[in-house]
This record gives sequence, C-alpha cells and structure tokens, in this order.
Amino acid sequence: MALKAKKEAPAPPKAEAKAKALKAKKAVQPRYPRKSARRRNKLDHYAIIKFPLTTESSMKKTEDNNTLVFTVDVKANKHQIKQAVRKLCDMDVAKGNTLTWPDGQKKACVRLAPDYDALDIANKTGII
Repeated sequence: MALKAKKEAPAPPKAEAKAKALKAKKAVQPRYPRKSARRRNKLDHYAIIKFPLTTESSMKKTEDNNTLVFTVDVKANKHQIKQAVRKLCDMDVAKGNTLTWPDGQKKACVRLAPDYDALDIANKTGII
C-alpha cells in the first residue's frame, strides 16, 4: 500500500478575515485621550525635605564633616533628596546617606561639596 500524499489546504477564509480585522483595528486612533490630565508629581522639592535636624549629633556632623542633616519623606530616594537640596539651598552635593528609623521616619545626611561650608549655610537658613 502506498502512502497518500496530503495536500496543503489553503488557509480558511475566516482566518484571513480575522487577520485583516486585527490590522484594521490597530490602525484606529482614539478619538479623545483616556485621561484628562497628567498625574501631578506629589513629591516636589518642598515635600521631600520636611525640616532640618538640630540634635547634638547632627550639629557635630555639620561642624566636623561638612554635612547637613534633614528629615525627609519616606518615599523619597537618594537622587530625589540630592536634587531637592541642590534646588532649595543652591549648593552642590557630594554625597547623600539615608537612614530609616524604626518609627517610620527617614533621615538624610547630605555631605556638601568642598566649595561650600555647611556652617555658613546652616547660619543663613536659620538651622543654628
């Protein structure tokens, strides 16, 4: 017995119609935007930095290490904190460390560039 060779059947017309419908559907543009306005960034520079810390240890860091210490928003990351300090205090930041307390607050120690003096800036802003 000889094996019968199967013939390749052409694609059914339903599959071709489906493919054409999908192509046509992708080309359709929405008539109006689905969101009326962009989301507002809730973490602006003023919301990121809450207030400066004036404890003895933070004052020692200010004097010895050229570092300012702030309490910041918990959701802010190091890059956002650096940008906020640059914008609000008009100074360059060399390094920033963050620490989250067990009570849920976040502290940021911002080391200033050698060009700036943390004591002078603390006096100007009223921290000391």
